[in-house]
Amino acid sequence: MDNGHYQALKSKHEALDAEIHAEEQRPHPDDIRLSDLKKRKLRLKEELSDA
Repeated sequence: MDNGHYQALKSKHEALDAEIHAEEQRPHPDDIRLSDLKKRKLRLKEELSDA
């Protein structure tokens, strides 16, 4: 995997982490949205670890 692609994945992973954190800070977090964000983050993490 080239460095540009790796950096793009890492950036997306960090953005999802920020979205998860923001959702968790809401008075009534949306559990379905949190689940979706966490699954997307995990897929990116797996793709990054394969690099």
